[in-house]
Amino acid sequence: MVEHARQLHPGLDIREGDALNLPFDAATFDAAVAGFVLLHVDEPERALAEMRRVLRPGGRGAFTVWMAPEHTAGFRITLDAIAKHGDTESPAPPGPPFFRFSDPRECERALLAAGFTSPKVIEVPMTWRLPSGDALFEAMAEGGVRTSALLNAQSPKARAAIRSTMITEVASFIRDAEVVLPMPCVLASAVAR
Repeated sequence: MVEHARQLHPGLDIREGDALNLPFDAATFDAAVAGFVLLHVDEPERALAEMRRVLRPGGRGAFTVWMAPEHTAGFRITLDAIAKHGDTESPAPPGPPFFRFSDPRECERALLAAGFTSPKVIEVPMTWRLPSGDALFEAMAEGGVRTSALLNAQSPKARAAIRSTMITEVASFIRDAEVVLPMPCVLASAVAR
């Protein structure tokens, strides 16, 4: 992702860093964004506190996370197929419950605890458009972190059954020869004190 960003925007200063220990001085930025990051860090409160630390007073911090599986068709289909045919214990490193921040109250609580004020949480309607029924399995197996680890840890037999079930379930989302999956997210933002 970093290399892709550098190719798309060669004039920008793009750096890798640790969300729990950002390599910037306090009060450096007017805005900070964590897109789908909090799902993957083992201390999301610390990541939010770091975000707050690097913001100037009055700056805005924001993060996105996926909504719960009952709203995100791709996750519902994937997790149901794993539960039906595979092992639901993930070999991924520990992290917070994956859908913890799908709850707007939890977003607000965490932002306030990290030193932000005036939290705002909204649902952002998003759609995944995929070229085929098998593309959801491929996206989940190759494009994520925790879900990818869970899928790739399955036995070959379980993996084949999961893939087959996902292809069958995705069929009801085919529109004009493409898969159209509702995949809304939560966008939470707040102001730094």
